[in-house]
Amino acid sequence: MIDKSKSSLSEVLSQIKDGATILIGGFGTAGQPAELIDGLIELGVKGLTIVSNNAGNGDYGLAKLLKAGSVKKVICSFPRQSDSYVFDELYRAGKVELEVVPQGNLACRIQAVGMGLGAVFTPTGFGTLLAEGKETRHIDGKDYVLEYPIKADFALIKAYKGDRWGNLVYRKSARNFGPIMAMAADVTIAQVSEVVELGGLDPEH
Repeated sequence: MIDKSKSSLSEVLSQIKDGATILIGGFGTAGQPAELIDGLIELGVKGLTIVSNNAGNGDYGLAKLLKAGSVKKVICSFPRQSDSYVFDELYRAGKVELEVVPQGNLACRIQAVGMGLGAVFTPTGFGTLLAEGKETRHIDGKDYVLEYPIKADFALIKAYKGDRWGNLVYRKSARNFGPIMAMAADVTIAQVSEVVELGGLDPEH
């Protein structure tokens, strides 16, 4: 019998080691797997590369992970906002690296892994600092930049309901990056509000 559900947070997260690359779902705090992040902090791993839309809010979730000194590099599309002071201080002090990726490119590069693509050409970023040193190409009258997929060792995502096979459904906008991040990691760990019996999830969702 296949059963991918676990009740022990430490048992699940113990797979994650120093230096891992981790995709973390969420659009700001919407859909951010805060309990998994707290468990990661307790685990005490270091040197992580975190891929997420944002670089943390206040002292919560991802910002808390940064504050714990666990993160070496952040790859995101929106690192600065009014309450991103934890990231701001670490970045200005040279304690964390940053790679800025436009939001559409971030989603596309993550999704490319699940689709088995070697790379993608995108017009976003062409002619800017983000395209420096990258291959460009003129295709059908438009200019494009070559971007490579973003693959990860782990994806930490938040879902609304799940079953023992690992099928997931999300609550409204909390879905955001969850499905594509799950396709782009060797191992996906999802925190859910409810585990339902097989057949309890609408397959159309």
